[in-house]
Amino acid sequence: MATEPTVDDPIRIAFVCVQNAGRSQMATAFAERERDRRGLVDRVEILTGGTRPADGVHEGVIAVMNEVGVDLTDRTPREITPDTLRSCDTVATMGCSTLELGDVDAAVDVRDWALEDPDGRELEAVRAIRDGIEDRVAALFDEFSDAPERSR
Repeated sequence: MATEPTVDDPIRIAFVCVQNAGRSQMATAFAERERDRRGLVDRVEILTGGTRPADGVHEGVIAVMNEVGVDLTDRTPREITPDTLRSCDTVATMGCSTLELGDVDAAVDVRDWALEDPDGRELEAVRAIRDGIEDRVAALFDEFSDAPERSR
């Protein structure tokens, strides 16, 4: 079991899906931007990964993120482990019903955002997914930026 967090420990948020090639990459990029905008660099740590990572980020995702000034061309899908997930305060899954989170601690706030998979979709559909992710990330940061200290 992980050590008890202190008020000085950063809040750890993970954005997770199976391939880490679309939704979780967009969420991570928006979270990094939101963290910087709100001056929470020392308070929020952002993680991302997949249980079975793809070889690269989906081209359509790269294209629609470029439209909003976010460059994902250098991002690489990576694996995330149950140990890493257990170390998080919040884990946002992207609607991946096949996601294998393993035995995540009950203290971890797991949220399923139930988002459509952008892989192979028309750009208009990927844009809608992107915009929904951006809204959810902003709402999540509203929760953390209003909190005077850690939630757990």
